Amino acid sequence: MPSIQNRKVPVRRRNSDYRSREYLSEQEVTDIMAAARSQGRHGARDAALILMAYRHGLRVSELVSLRWDQIDLKQGLVHVVRRKNGIPSVHPLRGAELRVLRHLQREYPDTAYVFVSERKAPLTADGVRKIVVRAGQQAGLAFSIHPHMLRHATGYKLANDGQDTRAIQHYLGHRNIQHTTRYTELAADRFKNFWQD
Repeated sequence: MPSIQNRKVPVRRRNSDYRSREYLSEQEVTDIMAAARSQGRHGARDAALILMAYRHGLRVSELVSLRWDQIDLKQGLVHVVRRKNGIPSVHPLRGAELRVLRHLQREYPDTAYVFVSERKAPLTADGVRKIVVRAGQQAGLAFSIHPHMLRHATGYKLANDGQDTRAIQHYLGHRNIQHTTRYTELAADRFKNFWQD
């Protein structure tokens, strides 16, 4: 039997070995939502899950732990409880989100969690990963995706829309603004006036 010192530990490949970027464009998010919606009996739930992750920059752990008591459909608010020592916040819910959440409430009544399985148990993080990967493949994206790319897509979208870095920081729940500046550093709008043709 080989000793522990002689065992080869597989080295994890860098994300750049799998894909050229770690975020999705707004159109790609729309495409994977449409693909998720067309898949199986839970397509509406899966598309709603992707929409909520994208619109609110939710991590997988935040998504699977999202409860109905955090959502106020009358006032159009979601109380976001951040993981990883993040800053909690209250986000407005827009029309598209309110519609899918009301639909989910009708489809899965009497559940404490927003995103549940057929057995009314909260979806697992692994389950969410499979949903997102399958939707990305179904949408025909040229690279493999994972759920955290939706959170990055939120940051890049807000930065490209010219939102204030400090506001993005609080929206995403970052304690350290350095985690937020990656989005503003890559915002294409920074360069839009470089060439005047």
